[in-house]
Amino acid sequence: MAMTKFGFGQPLTRKEDDALLRGAGQYVADVAPQGTLRAVAVRSPHAHARFTIGGLASIKAMKGVRLVLTGADTADLGPMPTPGVLEGVAIDVPFYPVLARDVVRHVGDAVAFVVADTLEQAKDAAEAISIDWEPLPHVIGSLEALKKGAPRVWADRPNLAFETSAGDEAATKAAFAKAARTVSTTIVNQRLVTNYMDTRGVIAEYDGTRYTLTLGSQGSHIIRDIICGAVLKQPLEKMRVITPDVGGGFGTKLFPYREYALAAVAAEKLRKPVKWIADRSEHFLGDSHGRDNISTATIALDENGKFLALDIDIVADMGSYLSCYAPYIPWLGVGMATGSYDIPVAYIRLRAAYTNTVPVDAYRGAGRPEASYLIERAVDNTAREIGMAPDALRRKNLIKPSQLPYTTPTGKVYDSGDFAGALKHAQELIDWKGFGKRATAAKRAGKLRGIGIATYIEACGNNGPETATITLDRDGGVTVLIGSQSTGQGHHTSYAQLVAERLDLPPDRVRVVQGDTDKIASGAGTGGSSSIPVGGVSVDRASRTLADQLKDLAADALEAAAGDMEIAEGSIRVAGTDRAISFAELAAHPKATPDKLTAAKDFGTDSPTYPNGAHIAEVEIDPETGKTTIVSYVVVDDFGATLNPLLLAGQVHGGLVQGIGQALMEETVYDAASGQLVSASFMDYAMPRAHDAPSFVFETRNTPCKTNPLGVKGAGEAGAIGSCPAVINAVIDALDRGFGIRQIDMPATPMKVWSLIDKARRSAAA
Repeated sequence: MAMTKFGFGQPLTRKEDDALLRGAGQYVADVAPQGTLRAVAVRSPHAHARFTIGGLASIKAMKGVRLVLTGADTADLGPMPTPGVLEGVAIDVPFYPVLARDVVRHVGDAVAFVVADTLEQAKDAAEAISIDWEPLPHVIGSLEALKKGAPRVWADRPNLAFETSAGDEAATKAAFAKAARTVSTTIVNQRLVTNYMDTRGVIAEYDGTRYTLTLGSQGSHIIRDIICGAVLKQPLEKMRVITPDVGGGFGTKLFPYREYALAAVAAEKLRKPVKWIADRSEHFLGDSHGRDNISTATIALDENGKFLALDIDIVADMGSYLSCYAPYIPWLGVGMATGSYDIPVAYIRLRAAYTNTVPVDAYRGAGRPEASYLIERAVDNTAREIGMAPDALRRKNLIKPSQLPYTTPTGKVYDSGDFAGALKHAQELIDWKGFGKRATAAKRAGKLRGIGIATYIEACGNNGPETATITLDRDGGVTVLIGSQSTGQGHHTSYAQLVAERLDLPPDRVRVVQGDTDKIASGAGTGGSSSIPVGGVSVDRASRTLADQLKDLAADALEAAAGDMEIAEGSIRVAGTDRAISFAELAAHPKATPDKLTAAKDFGTDSPTYPNGAHIAEVEIDPETGKTTIVSYVVVDDFGATLNPLLLAGQVHGGLVQGIGQALMEETVYDAASGQLVSASFMDYAMPRAHDAPSFVFETRNTPCKTNPLGVKGAGEAGAIGSCPAVINAVIDALDRGFGIRQIDMPATPMKVWSLIDKARRSAAA
């Protein structure tokens, strides 16, 4: 078959966009079955307290109220589970109840679930519930929690949730003993709130035998298996989970949440559909948070600036409970601790702490952004301390192509890449050599100019396995069933391109069905940038198998040899002739049995892909206001192979803006004295807008992945991984040039930047 204009590598616009931009999408909040009741969760105003609930008879008698659930009503349910534990690490997972029973452990902890005829009636009843609170001592911040004598989050266990390590401690100590120089860098990777466009929600129905949950997720099967199997303790066939359109997930919609089980219980008791939709402030208080690490990296070098060893200490805040994959997230960062550098030995210590805060779990990148930020900040700081240019120190220590495959001290095996080549090209694109002139011009204008590098690598693209089932329909189109879940990435377009590669059909003839556990037998969901590296491979293999089956059918219909068949523009013809049969005609052929019109293939792998690249940010700071403006931003990425350059650029741009948001403005703030989340709305939690992002320059310099059948490397999280260190390194470069300031933690807000400058000016004046 000739190269199709719709296939691999083609810059097709998203076929999903027309309906979504015209308001024709259907998100979970749009779903409203006949007779739907509305639900509200009652949440704790205290960070830590004992409580009792009284006077429920009067609440249940209020107008419109149908049901009030408390911890006592859900005592027979299983806890919210934590499947993401670490192999070989002793973790005593605390009981995470669907509703707190007598003690709450963070502001926002759920204590009751009220169902009424209308949302207003449910809210009125929730506010009227009488709760007797007995506040208990609380602790905010992981370092505070690990101090001797700190208040315990759990009375029966210390605040140290678990401790583990990786690498070779003895060899690392020996290398440090021989080092000519060591440089330590301590950084804070602050807590974030995932702010997707549509908040979480669920509509639960029960028909007397079976539950149906309609909810926004990153994988319907994961939700079904945990909520039905582990929490409700029911056979999986007793629940159907449907996911409609989803406006962003970023990891946080991958997990099950309490409200899904509560809505199911309520629907069963009332025999009516029950709908719960989080408002934005409730999202801040009830959905898992991200990041929140405090880490120190120490690099040992020889007299020529060659890295000899790396020692890292990480303290990760888990919040009050262990969320679904929470323990595994910082461990993912441990595995990527050495980045793209040739570091012979390393030792990484990881400690996790309970605090009286919202539980923390995966957020775009899930541990790898934390690792990249730490090593890239450490390398930049080391370069400044030893008097070497940051790019020169990187070139001296980046892994060379001739060293690949390269096994890191943590056991990762990098298969492909040219890390120094990506950096060199990025420097050319941003005109690195001309920066001095630009910095001088900025200084004359009263501004500070800085430029910062991040050379990143991450491990992803191996969540699975995933099965794709592809069927030729009667109208000559194709239906793809797959268990991944689009949350805005453009799966309907990208999977259609993979089908087109084998069947030469335009995207509008390919129907992609996701998010329905009744229609799709299994699914790993969408996470870890695996939809194309794993799901895409299964789609490609199923498409190829179906193509072969259709050629056999066509050969019989056209009375020719199967080897002479070729597929073109939705038909199969005898090569070199005008004898052809359309897909629609083929689907109606007497011998076109269902098994010949359908192909299913799965793919799974333990080998991750390793996307990598170089980010360079150039910033300008107004020293009178502390405002940072990104004036130029260049990215050169290695994604192995590009399925669709437009979709790829969109993924990278989105990740870049999320990273810029963390670097310059986003921060989840708790008041240590009260335990209150003081940044619980968009009034107090800053989000990046269009004017905060520059016009990005993005190019790929791909080296095909040797462990993936399509040669692709995961791309969904990369932008968020390289952007934070690039921006902060640029900010520090500007502050160092102007005032000798070499340390600032994210977010580099105008107030924080201005305060450091003001302090430096006062010190110089004194």
